[in-house]
Amino acid sequence: MADKPLCNFCKTPLSHTFVDLGCGPMVSAYLTEAQLQDMEPFFPLHSYVCSECLLVQLPEAQAPEDIFSDYPYFSSVSKSWLVHIETYVEEMMERLELGADSQVVEIASNDGYMLQFFKQRGVKVQGVEPAANVAKVAIEQKDIPTVVRFFGKETAELLVAEGKQADLLAGNNVLGHVPDLNDFVSGMKLVLKPGGVSTVEFAYLLTTMQGNQFDQVFHEHCSYISLVALEKIYAAHGLRVFDTKETRTHGGSLRVYACHVDDPRPETEAVQAQRAKERDYGLEDLATYAAFSQQAIDTKHKLLEFLIGAKRDGKSIVGYGAPGKGCVMLNYCGIRGDFLDYLVDLNPVKQGLYMPGVHLPILHPDTIAETKPDYLLILPWNLREEIMEQLAYCREWGAKFVVPSPVVKVYD
Repeated sequence: MADKPLCNFCKTPLSHTFVDLGCGPMVSAYLTEAQLQDMEPFFPLHSYVCSECLLVQLPEAQAPEDIFSDYPYFSSVSKSWLVHIETYVEEMMERLELGADSQVVEIASNDGYMLQFFKQRGVKVQGVEPAANVAKVAIEQKDIPTVVRFFGKETAELLVAEGKQADLLAGNNVLGHVPDLNDFVSGMKLVLKPGGVSTVEFAYLLTTMQGNQFDQVFHEHCSYISLVALEKIYAAHGLRVFDTKETRTHGGSLRVYACHVDDPRPETEAVQAQRAKERDYGLEDLATYAAFSQQAIDTKHKLLEFLIGAKRDGKSIVGYGAPGKGCVMLNYCGIRGDFLDYLVDLNPVKQGLYMPGVHLPILHPDTIAETKPDYLLILPWNLREEIMEQLAYCREWGAKFVVPSPVVKVYD
């Protein structure tokens, strides 16, 4: 019998299932037409909750270097995300009184989407981004100084040696991607200046469970984070949570503000309320996690029932967006060319490629106006309002929108 996987943080053997979605491809491994005849590697999508620290996690399938060194996601593509981030920048400028002498460091800085706003306000910025293709955009198009490296203790030591300790250390949608949490958080501790503030924002486990967002579980996401688990991780490395804020991004995220454990700044009532919210929902009880799997099964059945009915009625259906969560949804439900004619995506990097596993072509969004489908299945459901506004013209021929999560719903 194979050895049980070990917890990413506390190394406890993992035996309690969170959700098992079978096997699936790496969601960022988009295919060219020439690759469609090749064998694709599939990996288990069996996630667990640690019985000791309560961290929900997916055992590592591939090394980070194989996933993130060349990455197809560019943060600047989403207008709503940029609005969210510029609002955050304004808040942090005022709250931390940042100025020309301040240093902002962002981990997983992507294409410079956030640091550009701090730079425009005269603050010194430093990005850390492992994907060379994405970092190139930040460096060449936005003039954002960016270290092309994975973040951890070693990278933190290099930044400190260069005098780049952070007054503000930011990390958006990165903590869940980290296979070695201890190395990552120890690096955060090192690069954070005494008196400095760290913020991390991540898809929030509580919202994931409340909203039946099982398609957030894919191989690039190693951890699915709650406050109860994160506080244990931070405490082990000399950091302390002093504030929290829930946001609407990525279907529901949590922003966590932290400082050094000996920092005198007070803990806010928001932290205490967040702890109580998790406790009331049952995040300190393993039985709560065990019930999540059935929700995924129910959604799969309902989505397939809708698609089968629509196809029997002779309706045409296309998918909008080719995100990681969409790859999970399509592969878990077995949705291929017999249900969807094609996918579209705004990201030009994905256009002309094929979705891993299901091999659906990814086309330019203008294709929708040419083929006039009856239904549009919105796979990045967290952006459904933005997308339905963009595609309002589709109502001219009577098209309807279908959102698979948190429940299957059709919008006129």
